[in-house]
Amino acid sequence: MHSEIVPIFSTPIVLTEIPDAPALSAALAEVIFAHEKTHPGTQHSNLGGWQSEWDMERWGGAPALKLLALARNIANKWTTDREGQPVALTWRANMWANINRSGHGNEFHSHPGSFWSGVYYVDDGGISGDPSLGGELEFMDPRGPGPAMYAPQLAFNMPGGQSVGANEVVPPRAGRLVLFPSWILHQVRPYRGTAQRISIALNLSL
Repeated sequence: MHSEIVPIFSTPIVLTEIPDAPALSAALAEVIFAHEKTHPGTQHSNLGGWQSEWDMERWGGAPALKLLALARNIANKWTTDREGQPVALTWRANMWANINRSGHGNEFHSHPGSFWSGVYYVDDGGISGDPSLGGELEFMDPRGPGPAMYAPQLAFNMPGGQSVGANEVVPPRAGRLVLFPSWILHQVRPYRGTAQRISIALNLSL
């Protein structure tokens, strides 16, 4: 008897290791720390920590614009029209910087009004070498809690089927850019290190 699995409702999480990331990250860190000294920061989804205004593309200089250009190119690569044909869009963008120190994180939220959202890790605060430091980017399963409500010990025999009803995490890594659909709920788990977890978030819209 022949059975076929047809995966549907795919949700892309695009991980890209940026070439020449150390030099780019060093330049970004310099402008971020300078801006933190003169701006008190904002409060949105962040639970502690410092978050800049949502206009880093204006004050971040050449390194911020380079990061945006990279994000736009990656978004074009992974975006099609409804017939699956490639598109070349001039994405409108905004971006902001985040500095999380010990105990800081972000609560679950989404980014309305955008198509892609993303985060670039300027400094992972040592998390890539010691996962116990926390600070992971956590995505809420858009399939909802239903699959885990009746028999949470069971799963589906297919790629990705074991995580139904659970959340997925992406560990921070310096130089990594993560793009994801803006509608997916996500949070940042509390950082438990003694250094600084520095990231840049961005939105791409039409």
